[in-house]
Amino acid sequence: MKIIAIGAVTAGGKTSVVNAVKDRLPRTAALYFDDYSFEGEVEDFPKWLSEGADVNVWDLSPLRSDIENIIQSGEYDYLLLDYPFAYQHNMIKDHLDCCIFIDTPLDIALARRVLRDMKNASADDIRNEMRTYLKCARPVYVRMQKEHLSVSDHVIDGAKELENIINEVVEIVLKC
Repeated sequence: MKIIAIGAVTAGGKTSVVNAVKDRLPRTAALYFDDYSFEGEVEDFPKWLSEGADVNVWDLSPLRSDIENIIQSGEYDYLLLDYPFAYQHNMIKDHLDCCIFIDTPLDIALARRVLRDMKNASADDIRNEMRTYLKCARPVYVRMQKEHLSVSDHVIDGAKELENIINEVVEIVLKC
């Protein structure tokens, strides 16, 4: 079985791509980082960033356990992880066969997130979210793009049409 991590910034296309690839490839399972609550989860991102942004503060034991259970099941040829850290987390890196980073421009990711998550938000809520983005989230995303992208095996242009990204990821997965 091959385990492929697909990373991107928030609203960078990870989940959409993982779901589409899973639907196209038989005997494929998927796990989604956002479906978990982890011990050590970061709540103060500016502080975490200023202290070195160590991804190993997250205790990914529940995710690792699910990965190991899927491996042991023998039911799948591929496991896709909607997962932000590429090879950088010590608890997961040895399980990974391939890491793909969708390099989505931050303006596109921000627009997607606002359209997706703030459909019923007031103008004040959106302005507050933009302040938080500029102060807290954007610096983390910039760091993520530099660190996780640099260690990924494949980088895909996240500004492409979704169908093109999906096709590219399918090709990569089949070659892993």
